[in-house]
Order: sequence, then structure tokens, then C-alpha cells
Amino acid sequence: MKDMAGSGAPVIEARGLDLVFQTGDGPVQALKDVNLLINKGDFVSFIGPSGCGKTTFLRCIAALEHPTGGTLTVNGMTPEQARKSRAYGYVFQAAGLYPWRTIAGNIRLPLEIMGFSRDEQEARVKNVLQLVDLEGFGKKFPWQLSGGMQQRASIARALAFDADILLMDEPFGALDEIVRDHLNEELLKLWARTGKTIGFVTHSIPEAVYLSTKIVVMSPRPGRITDVIESPLPKERPLDIRDSREFIEIAHRVRDGLRAGHGDEI
Repeated sequence: MKDMAGSGAPVIEARGLDLVFQTGDGPVQALKDVNLLINKGDFVSFIGPSGCGKTTFLRCIAALEHPTGGTLTVNGMTPEQARKSRAYGYVFQAAGLYPWRTIAGNIRLPLEIMGFSRDEQEARVKNVLQLVDLEGFGKKFPWQLSGGMQQRASIARALAFDADILLMDEPFGALDEIVRDHLNEELLKLWARTGKTIGFVTHSIPEAVYLSTKIVVMSPRPGRITDVIESPLPKERPLDIRDSREFIEIAHRVRDGLRAGHGDEI
């Protein structure tokens, strides 16, 4: 892989991972025999049909869901231990900003909870606002910002305590295509500057191919990994790389993997 692979140090490792939800209508298997290795510095996108377990797997990493079989480690620890050690930041589909707090106040909230000093809070808020190009907007309230800017503020909040892992659950899905393209570009720049390991859920094939060093294709429920694609694209990725032959070939492989996964269920 050219210029863009992680360092080789394992950060997230799943082996034979299963998750069965108990419901009023009986057990529902959300994940089945998931095996995956994510290395330090990887940008990994998870793509598949609705209900395939993409978000569920991300929530397992974050200890928001609990597997019923197999093993899952984050930085060599259980997900619960990793959560307590503040190993990751999490960005949800909606920005989830508190309307009564300023943008700086929203970003500062986890730092307040974690007991950082006031000076450290201010320094970190200033730093992450610069990282997401929101410098000068700290005193604004969420309703005064566009949807795209609110999502950038949500990313800044997740970055504020400087976790090595950033988990992102379809953060740009509700945005129009022009804003989404811009935020895709900005996210790649942010990743290049910070060296974070990123797990990113999406329904968009172009988004997955454009952003990722590794694309994980998942099948309909029960969620299984049908393909893991190591991207050959270079680190520098202008938007027009989407017209290149390499990009189109990867997109076709992703699409074929999604079709094959559906075929298994027929």
C-alpha cells in the first residue's frame, strides 16, 4: 500500500466475534464470526446495507454493546478497560451538541467531566477548534452554525482529550453532497495532521473509497465481513482522484462485495 498504511502495531483486534440480541421475538444475531485487525494509523471504513452490523461493531469497540462470543481487544485491553483509559473519541450520526452551551462549551464538556484544569481546557479547546477550522466560532451557539460546522464541532469535541482512536458513525450522512465532499477533504487533512486511527461507518461507496486505507465490506444480518480491501490510493487524494481508474476499480470491488453478500442471503 502506498504511503498510507498504518504502522503495523495492532490497535483493534476482533477474533470470532459474535453478538446476539435477545428480543421479545426471540434471539437476533447481529454479528457472526467477525475477524478483523486494525493497525495504528489506519483509516478503516465499514460499509454494508442497513442493519448489517456496521454501527453495532463500532459500538462494541466503544463498549456500548457487549459481544456474546469471540474476543475483542482495543490497545490490548478489553473495550471496557479502553473506555476507562479514554482510548477513543466517538462521533455520532447527529452532532449532539447542547443548544444552551457555546461551541467552546460543548467541546469543553468532556474535559470538565475528566477533571482537566481550566487552563488545560482552554488550551485544548483552542487547539481542536484550529484543527477543524472553526477558530473564531467558539463563542457561537450550535443553532448559529450550519449542519456541516456543527459536525466539525462534534469532531472537535471527540478530539479534545487527544485519544489515539476516533470512531465515527456515519457523521456526514445527513449532509448535502457539496458539504459532504468538503468535509471528506477536511477529514483526510485532519487524519494526516493527527495520525489518529479512525473507524468510519458509511453507506456511501465513493466516501469509503475516497477516505480509507482499508475498506471492510459487510453482509446483511447476521453481519459478517465479506471482503477487506487494502487501498492502493496515494496519501494525497484530491477529489478528482474519484475519476481515476484505480478509484473506479476499488469502487467496483466494493459494489461486487455488497452484491455477493446479498446473494448469500438469497
